[in-house]
Amino acid sequence: MTQPKAKTLDIELVQPNAELGASVHQLIENCPPLDTNSMYCNLLQASHFAETSVAALLDGDVAGFISGYRLPQQPDTLFVWQVAVGERARGQGLATKMIKSILARPSNQDIKRIETTITPDNKASWALFEGLARKLDTQIDSDVHFDKDKHFAGQHKTEMLVKVGPFKAINA
Repeated sequence: MTQPKAKTLDIELVQPNAELGASVHQLIENCPPLDTNSMYCNLLQASHFAETSVAALLDGDVAGFISGYRLPQQPDTLFVWQVAVGERARGQGLATKMIKSILARPSNQDIKRIETTITPDNKASWALFEGLARKLDTQIDSDVHFDKDKHFAGQHKTEMLVKVGPFKAINA
């Protein structure tokens, strides 16, 4: 007996703006174990970093959000700061779609690499970026970036720096 397929949701991917900041903040609060930043930080992500971030809207509500920015010393590298997908939008491959939508924007056609940090036990994030590397037909590497004791004073798990790329531009 086959399982019924999950209904494909009508999700709109948009470049965020400051008006979405409070909703982004609420989404991230509802997605543990993500670190909750201040609402002001989320306002900056949704405005200052709008070109390298994306919001997923479901029935007008923010159901997903990715914040990112270009590394200042490596402008061809997108650093993905945070990936949040609300419970209603899970199981749709939304995180991959959101990252690809950022890369497909005309202003981001020169991005050839993605970096992010992931704790060793975050299986969902590892699966996301390993799958993304396969879809982009490129390699994935990782190494310790922020050590639990050396950088976090024992208060946070070690964060691995994950590098995906280089890859070819994604067309819109």
